[in-house]
Amino acid sequence: MNQKTILTALTLCALGGSLQAQAQEAKYFNPVTAAVPSLQITPDARAAGMGDQGTSTTPDPYSQYWNPAKFAFITSKAGFTLGYTPWLSRLVSDIALMQVSGYMKLGEDDRQALGASLRYFTMGKLPSWDASGRSLGEAHPNEFAIDASYSRKLSESYSMAVALRYIHSDQGTKEQGNNPGSALTADISGYLRKYISIGSAESLWSLGFNVRNIGSKISFDGGTTSSFVPANLGIGTGLLYPIDELNMISLNVEANKLLVPTPPLGDAKKAEEYQKISAVSGIFRSFTDAPGGFSEELKEVHWSIGAEYNYNDKFFMRAGYSYLHPTKGNLQAFTAGAGFRISAFRVDASYLMSTISDNPLDQTLRFNLAFDIEGLRSLFK
Repeated sequence: MNQKTILTALTLCALGGSLQAQAQEAKYFNPVTAAVPSLQITPDARAAGMGDQGTSTTPDPYSQYWNPAKFAFITSKAGFTLGYTPWLSRLVSDIALMQVSGYMKLGEDDRQALGASLRYFTMGKLPSWDASGRSLGEAHPNEFAIDASYSRKLSESYSMAVALRYIHSDQGTKEQGNNPGSALTADISGYLRKYISIGSAESLWSLGFNVRNIGSKISFDGGTTSSFVPANLGIGTGLLYPIDELNMISLNVEANKLLVPTPPLGDAKKAEEYQKISAVSGIFRSFTDAPGGFSEELKEVHWSIGAEYNYNDKFFMRAGYSYLHPTKGNLQAFTAGAGFRISAFRVDASYLMSTISDNPLDQTLRFNLAFDIEGLRSLFK
């Protein structure tokens, strides 16, 4: 199996594509694809349980991926998380995403924070052959990314953050001339929260954005050709409503769009021009280059809606829905999740239920453990 085949298959799976989608939309199926598709996989169970969203949700230990600007508002001084996601578990048993992340508040004024994460995606074992059909043994393709962020409150209600990321992708097919590729990217994010009165209750309204993976393209052949990494714009808003002193419920809505040009269909000249588009130029072109015009641009938006019930900040129940148009990946799924927090520990899990048949992402499970550093210290005193 060559590098191009691996990238295409994994990208479609990461977007939630299925063979049925292509059959139903045989006349026009043109998803926006990018290299290093594992960067699009939700790493935490809380966001996954709410329909794959986290840009505007309340601050949590998993904020590094979705919106590190939220760390400036997190109440604990420091913490770290461990996450594990079996991927495409209906098809194979050796593909998985693993992530560790952490954060630390800075200064006495509690207005700044540092965050960091390391994510590793293993694609299992793949048999490899040369052009003549001779076996080249097993390949072990993998991808990883390491990043760090700095966030700061600019006012009592608004914060911003920047993050830097190193990306590495090894398709495990050096014998076929495909070398590992790497890229450097950056994120810019913001988070706004304000208390508003709804009836007699003081509710918390939030708004967040994150522009992820702004940076270089990635090449697997020494720079002869290059591919876009999944630059992404996420915008979300939410409302946290207190039912009483112990019970709260939140509702969040989010839109995500890949800042990657739409691939041309059936035109060799346009395909050659597509290869020459720079990463920065591609970000701006991604808003206006869909062959179907503005209506097709809207189809490229991944929508998420989710709700969370919170009992005394110790027990959580979640539900959500995620949607991406059939011609752009055909992700249509309900999600559910739960979490439990006690002392210094927090456990979260989520489950995906596809609403389309033959979706390889159906029944996807995610698990996360989070630890509060101050809580751990108190346990060992």
